[in-house]
Amino acid sequence: MSLRNLLDINPILISALIAWFLAQVLKVLIEFITLRRWNWALLFQAGGMPSSHSAMVSSAALSIGLFMGFDQPVFAVAAILAMIVIYDATGIRREAGRQAALINTIIEDFTKGKLAQHKRLQEVLGHTPGEAILGTFLGLGISLVFWLLLS
Repeated sequence: MSLRNLLDINPILISALIAWFLAQVLKVLIEFITLRRWNWALLFQAGGMPSSHSAMVSSAALSIGLFMGFDQPVFAVAAILAMIVIYDATGIRREAGRQAALINTIIEDFTKGKLAQHKRLQEVLGHTPGEAILGTFLGLGISLVFWLLLS
């Protein structure tokens, strides 16, 4: 099966999945560039630069518009879903990460007396606006490339 045949199966889904995957890989590369260490666990974690959630939903929404038409109701639903996901990634999930950081600080202060062991909460649950914007642009770029390849 050729690449063209694979893309013809469902270019909307394929472009969204590739946008998500590239965002996850970029997280590993960015960590290596900034900290000089490979952290392969980032491939499966939420949070970080760029936002894979934003990349995926923006790619899906734009692909729907490009392949099916921006005047279609399904594009409206996809665009609304993308806005909700991006807002959630930068708002609610980011705030949950801040709360986790504060709780971890409180626990560390409290446990200095050698109290019971505890597991750290994950602090990077959401995204900064910059992370979400970069993820969104990544998703939009992937959709444009797929549309150009298949047009």
